[in-house]
Amino acid sequence: MPYSYIDVKGSAAQKELARALEALSTEFKLPADFDPPVLAEVDAVIAHHQLPSPDLTALPFVTIDPPTSQDLDQAMFLEREGTGYVVHYAIADVPSFVRAGGALDAETRRRGQTIYTPGNRVPLHPESLSEGAASLFANDPRSAFVWEIHLDADGAQRSAFVRRATVQSVAKLGYEQAQQMYDDGNAPSAFAETLSLLAEIGSKRIVLERARGGASLKVPQQEVGFLNGHYVLEFRPELPIEDWNAQISLLTGMAAAQVMIDGRVGILRTMPAPDADAVEAYRLRTVALGKPWMPGVEYGEYLRSLDTANPKQLALMHAATTLFRGAGYTPFHGTVPDGVIQAAVAAPYAHATAPLRRLVDRFVLTICSALCAGTDVPAWAVSALAELPEIMAASNQLASRVEAAAIDTVEAALLHHHVGSEFDAVVLAGPKQNGHNSKSAAARSTIQIAEPAVSGYCEGDLEPGTIVRVKLLAADIATRTVKFVPVAALVEEIAR
Repeated sequence: MPYSYIDVKGSAAQKELARALEALSTEFKLPADFDPPVLAEVDAVIAHHQLPSPDLTALPFVTIDPPTSQDLDQAMFLEREGTGYVVHYAIADVPSFVRAGGALDAETRRRGQTIYTPGNRVPLHPESLSEGAASLFANDPRSAFVWEIHLDADGAQRSAFVRRATVQSVAKLGYEQAQQMYDDGNAPSAFAETLSLLAEIGSKRIVLERARGGASLKVPQQEVGFLNGHYVLEFRPELPIEDWNAQISLLTGMAAAQVMIDGRVGILRTMPAPDADAVEAYRLRTVALGKPWMPGVEYGEYLRSLDTANPKQLALMHAATTLFRGAGYTPFHGTVPDGVIQAAVAAPYAHATAPLRRLVDRFVLTICSALCAGTDVPAWAVSALAELPEIMAASNQLASRVEAAAIDTVEAALLHHHVGSEFDAVVLAGPKQNGHNSKSAAARSTIQIAEPAVSGYCEGDLEPGTIVRVKLLAADIATRTVKFVPVAALVEEIAR
């Protein structure tokens, strides 16, 4: 259950879970407020910022995001072109607000990305920029990198280029709002065609994704509530429009990768195919939760078969992240490396659509726009290529640690009122030593229970793939510890 999809309801805001989640920022020493020199520089840049030409404000762009989002990175305008389509995709022009070598540049390199915890976030940029001058708000002219991607009748890319321009969104839509407008056919005329074509193009891109062997993790929003003294998890299934929207972002990331490959300079998001051990462990988990991943079925097809409205299958969607490991950033200048594929996308891919929230996108956009214009790539962008992988790796590691802690905290809360209960569990992996794999420490294995659909550690040397009866001895929210023991071990202990 990725933490970025979990919120704590107001009714639980003063409860132990909320307090534990709030403490994560302090525990992991997440960056606090921006220093005065950074804020002063941002204020000065905003005050003197000029909008670029050409002026594309006549095009009715629209943003589609979670309803509470204020850091709006992308806006789209879609139109037909003969039997094909044109995707106009505007992305916030963050580079024009960041002085190379300046205070904000240094601070964003220190942060790497916006880090989310349930109900909170530590932003990459000051809010005056990320939720103000650079955000693609409706009815406000904004500087943007505008991609123009031409597709054929099947949705496959024919050509793509990007340039800086001035745009103006005509509407800020939440996912549910946009989906309802599409379903009812009552969207305002300014963007009715864009919503209609989003469904058409998005569906065709999904077909292409399947054909190339790609896979998408479709994870719904979750809310932790407090009902009758118990923490409970409630789900909002993903809407079709979210998948279609994600396909436009993926299309743009693939286009950016190809522009940089053709130009022989840039930085790609790469990832190897899942290894055999990860695949086997995931197969065991699918059996445990009643939706076996059968041999011969591609993992992308299996993920698309999951019904995320079903809590057990939702847990499988979350657990699929174990297949997508080893992702990194591959920079190049002059010679294109051999390994350019991102395995989950099943194509070359680059992070290019979220510059307000992720550092590397700022450099990708700058490089792509220079290559498309036939001009030299700025030296500050080229010189950063060598250090970006390390910066992003450190940032991703921190985000992953925070995510793991948040998940452990939420799972401890969900199990809190089950202490003393017994469960049937499937052993996913084992044995594993406590602590740092010390030979003297007690062995523990990883197990999965079905309801609530969470995994955890169980004491003992257990055989992967077997079903065991376990008892929950502890679920502490403050320390985010969950302790299971095999019931057989308890029986033996009592007998002794």
